[in-house]
Amino acid sequence: MAEGDVGSDQRQNEEIEAMAAIYGEEWCVIDDCAKVFCIRISDDIDDPKWTLCLQVMLPSEYPGTAPPIYQLNAPWLKGQERADLSNSLEEIYIQNIGESILYLWVEKIRDVLIQKSQMTEPGPDVKKKTEEEDVECEDDLIVEHQPANAVKTVDFNISEHVPEIEELPPVDHGVPITDRRSTFQAHVAPVVCPKQVKMVLAKLYENKKIASATHNIYAYRIYCEDKQTFLQDCEDDGETAAGGRLLHLMEILNVKNVMVVVSRWYGGILLGPDRFKHINNCARNILVEKNFTSSPEESSKSLGKKKVKKDKKRSEH
Repeated sequence: MAEGDVGSDQRQNEEIEAMAAIYGEEWCVIDDCAKVFCIRISDDIDDPKWTLCLQVMLPSEYPGTAPPIYQLNAPWLKGQERADLSNSLEEIYIQNIGESILYLWVEKIRDVLIQKSQMTEPGPDVKKKTEEEDVECEDDLIVEHQPANAVKTVDFNISEHVPEIEELPPVDHGVPITDRRSTFQAHVAPVVCPKQVKMVLAKLYENKKIASATHNIYAYRIYCEDKQTFLQDCEDDGETAAGGRLLHLMEILNVKNVMVVVSRWYGGILLGPDRFKHINNCARNILVEKNFTSSPEESSKSLGKKKVKKDKKRSEH
């Protein structure tokens, strides 16, 4: 297998893990070996009026030089409406060649379904929004779009043109996930400079339980307004490739000015790939819960070419 194929395969696996963490039961594996998946998308998860199934097959050249092969399945989707939606998906691919685009595709389809629902039955939707506005507050937290055209990794000692903030950011802790005696817990904090990343880590390590974790995997993304770039990096802490997977999830969710640390206490039983699923699920849950996730529209506009260094420690448990 060529070196490029290995890289492409790894990127596909990271995207698949991230999608499974984001969409849960909406994401269905049809054929793992052939990389065929189906995503059930609806305008409203609790009370769906319009639903569509997106079936995708990931060719070996994706995401580098080829798009996913896809099929849109819905009894009501015909003619011009189908053509318009297909054109929208292909336009997203062209705008983001070389990038992972499944998340953008799913959320574009969801956006079309929501618009369709609002056009056909505006009354119930307006009422429902009013009833749920206290709970469904994510829309109120959409941040302004910043075009991110480049990303660079940064070591802790590189801080040029980055404002140094001395204050320790607030740190929140997620609900632990336990599987076969291994426990995973995510911690999240807003950060705007690498110094704060170090401060958060130091604060977490003051906790004896966190300090005793088998692995403390972390990743962070800091947006630099002046350069319109991201400073980002990740750490496996002995859990090979886990930091890169965590950072990939954060890229797909397009979070900024935040770091996530996932602690794992190993219980003596090997979990295989499930450990990455738990790491991603922990991270995704706390990012959504604490309102760090942005709108899909912003994600689409601000996706840039992301190069992430993954040269961390390589070892098993």
